[in-house]
Amino acid sequence: MTGINKWITHLTKNQVSIYPLVVFRIIFGILMFFSTLRFILKGWVHDLYEVPTYFFTYYGFDWVSPLSNPFMYVLFLLLLITCIFIIFGLLYRANTVLFFIIFTYIELIDKTNYLNHYYFISLISLLLILIPANSYFSLDAYFGICKRKKTIQAWQINIIKLQIGLVYFFAGISKLNYHWLIEAQPLINWLKHQSDFPVIGKLFLYDFTAYLFSWVSAIFDIFIFFLLIDKRSRWISYFVAFVFHIMTAIMFPIGVFPYVMIASTLIFFNDNFHKKIIDFISKYGLLNSSKSIEEKNNYQTKTNSVLKFFLIGFFTLQLFLPLRFMLYPGKLFWTEQGYRFSWRVMLIEKAGYSQFYIHEPKMDRKMLIQNRDYLTPQQEKMMSTQPDMILQYAHFLSKTFKDSCLVESNGEIIKMGRNPKITADITVSLFNKGSRKFIDSEKNLSEIKRGFGNKEWILDYED
Repeated sequence: MTGINKWITHLTKNQVSIYPLVVFRIIFGILMFFSTLRFILKGWVHDLYEVPTYFFTYYGFDWVSPLSNPFMYVLFLLLLITCIFIIFGLLYRANTVLFFIIFTYIELIDKTNYLNHYYFISLISLLLILIPANSYFSLDAYFGICKRKKTIQAWQINIIKLQIGLVYFFAGISKLNYHWLIEAQPLINWLKHQSDFPVIGKLFLYDFTAYLFSWVSAIFDIFIFFLLIDKRSRWISYFVAFVFHIMTAIMFPIGVFPYVMIASTLIFFNDNFHKKIIDFISKYGLLNSSKSIEEKNNYQTKTNSVLKFFLIGFFTLQLFLPLRFMLYPGKLFWTEQGYRFSWRVMLIEKAGYSQFYIHEPKMDRKMLIQNRDYLTPQQEKMMSTQPDMILQYAHFLSKTFKDSCLVESNGEIIKMGRNPKITADITVSLFNKGSRKFIDSEKNLSEIKRGFGNKEWILDYED
């Protein structure tokens, strides 16, 4: 037990240099500033939060809704401001809290906008609230707003490393499936559209290349964390990660995720590496590192029990979420039950076509609903393959037509009642293998409760 205790102490209580955490704070702030600015300049605030008339909320967060114009733009402006304050470490704690709240709020508005890196950013910003990344080379330290120190407890850096490691590891574990390894899907379909890639583009036309990429990327994701924590393999493994992410960014439209991972993994490098970065910024920047140095601090900071329990709960949840799919029957890529928040990056190629019907109570006659009257093309595309959104949309339609009256061309008035019946005909294609019926078209979706239980109305996938 002595050896285990020493190992735990080494990873949690030992005093280590604060340099890696300071550099991480600066890089995080810079990345978030430019990604937020990019979001605004591309018009996505308008397209995603002003144009839609209906939003797919997460279960339990139905109270979340977008602010009216121009207040959504005000929120994004506040995000930009908090990023600047985080970069310079001014009023750091308040601004990391504000960044986390605003960013996560925006993320929760509509789950059709879900991306893995949005989720990752929310988690990292939450962890940054808990650690003193402003205790050195910051305006807070310069003006005496916080205690200045060059060392911190090891856990305050290692929780960031652990979170990054979990992303990579579960991304790799999720690739250990038949479609990815044996069929090289979806890469075998996607790479053939990248034949104009410089130098090696023609190789993408061969199935062998897709299989090579599938296997190498799975091995890379599983082992990269362990290679990064080993100083003997750190440089070569980071170079491989850099090339891997740059190629991914060029070939596939997955936003800033590759750049976030390239920048985040710098935290694994040693103190001298980060000290050189700080010295460079100090030489050409606005801050002077020498003014943020405390003479020497050897004191031990106690971690309170509440924080310990929070971190244990946080990482327990991070271990559970990627594995929760095992609680559900059926094919994961078909049902997508337990798919989100599990670091499954670029694993699925899925397309669906959906038609919803409202039934009149007396004779069960049905009328086709025009999805475009309520959803944007992007929302309809995402909803048509994801069961929780299908059910949520059906509930919305039932509520919309509640106690309404429809007038037929012959003058007949049809009263829809208090809980109009909603059914849907939905076909889905998985990995471009042909469309199949996705759900039971006879089920009255308006009577099915939302929740985390198994959705028995999803039809089985048959090869």
